[in-house]
Amino acid sequence: MAERVITVSVPEGLHARPAAELVRLAHEHPGSVEVRAHGRAPVDAASILGVMTLGVDPGESVVVAVQGPGADALLDRISALLDPA
Repeated sequence: MAERVITVSVPEGLHARPAAELVRLAHEHPGSVEVRAHGRAPVDAASILGVMTLGVDPGESVVVAVQGPGADALLDRISALLDPA
């Protein structure tokens, strides 16, 4: 399993469009994708409700864990989505 800490820099935080795009990426991946924030238990990144309940605002960090083939490439895509700087 590959993990990465990502600081969310998009103005919306992990809400609306960024959350929907994260869910889409997770659905495309053949393995598991989890996100955790605020010291809470991880949520399935393929669940829009799970991702939205994290309540991540701009400037806050999340830990994304990806298991399966292409994990590092997917982490790169998720990093670019949430922290496009």
